[in-house]
Amino acid sequence: MKNLLSFFILPVFVLGNLLPFNHLSGSRGMGTENRLEKDNQIVYLFFKVEKDNSGMEKITFQGKKMSPGKLKLESTFDRGSASIGDYIISLNDSGGKEIGKQLVKNPLNPEMEIYEDGISRNKVVLQNAEFSIRYSHGNVAVVKIEKLTKEGTQLLFTQKL
Repeated sequence: MKNLLSFFILPVFVLGNLLPFNHLSGSRGMGTENRLEKDNQIVYLFFKVEKDNSGMEKITFQGKKMSPGKLKLESTFDRGSASIGDYIISLNDSGGKEIGKQLVKNPLNPEMEIYEDGISRNKVVLQNAEFSIRYSHGNVAVVKIEKLTKEGTQLLFTQKL
């Protein structure tokens, strides 16, 4: 019985250990692995907004960082949840086709929670602030930032990546 058991188990271990090496040694395995590494990247874009004395807002691009990973939920754009002063960020490819949109609540007027006798929320007015967006790595070539106003939208910033 012992010889019969080792006769069946030994080939299973040998074949089980050799199969993964045969799969990875092929040239097709490496190309797939590189493509997956590129697709499993999260891109972070950092911006700074400053309001001058006349009330005009100026946005500057501070940097771009990439990290390995995958977003669990893609941010969805809902125009109904936007209010005046919020930013609409459009992600476009090199041909100008829109890939995605994101909403950033007004970074110069954030809502802060205060804990005194109870919890209350107050809007704070800032002269400058930083904000960031993130998206899954893709063929995003241009970022446009628009501000919602009473009249519609106002283009504040365009950046080629």
